[in-house]
Amino acid sequence: MPAIGGIVYGFWTSGIDRHSGPITGWNVLLGVVSAVVFAAVAHGIHTVAPRLPREARALAWAVFAGIAFGFLYSLTDASILKSAGHSLVIAAGVFAVVFYRYYTTED
Repeated sequence: MPAIGGIVYGFWTSGIDRHSGPITGWNVLLGVVSAVVFAAVAHGIHTVAPRLPREARALAWAVFAGIAFGFLYSLTDASILKSAGHSLVIAAGVFAVVFYRYYTTED
């Protein structure tokens, strides 16, 4: 699953960075690097998360989602404050949902 997410994230990253212009080597490189980093971090969280308490697991996924969203949003030439603000909202939402899931399904 992290590999598929990484591929989608990489395509999305390169598409946003193009700004509807021609495809360049920079777009391709940014997409590939973003895909590899996204997949590696997602795989790492999937590997480590089962050993963490539910609060830390939820926090790990929230931080990952917030950073991933913030990076994509920053490629749209939005301000740093706007990117950070939206990222915090996304991270808070992910934390709430993931914590609830782990809280209600943990033995």
